[in-house]
Amino acid sequence: MSESEETTVESVASRASRKTRQGTVVGDRGDKTVVVRVDRRIQHPLYSKAMIRSKRYHVHDAENEYRVGDVVRIEETRPLSKLKRWRVIELIARPDQA
Repeated sequence: MSESEETTVESVASRASRKTRQGTVVGDRGDKTVVVRVDRRIQHPLYSKAMIRSKRYHVHDAENEYRVGDVVRIEETRPLSKLKRWRVIELIARPDQA
């Protein structure tokens, strides 16, 4: 290996692992884009009641293969457009078709 290849391999290995989230596809109208809602449970600071907070991410879907209702895992990536900073890694569950 040349010296430049070694530094490239080292920089990739030393880079922090990317954030991953699991969520449900709530929109698939865009070309190569899906909107994924990620829910998280928090506890109210005063009343200790469990609450659900959610956030919507615009996610890159290169093959246009995911539909509304699919549960997917997404990963952080470089900026792909104005809103897209995540990409789909895998399909976890697809709702049964009736």
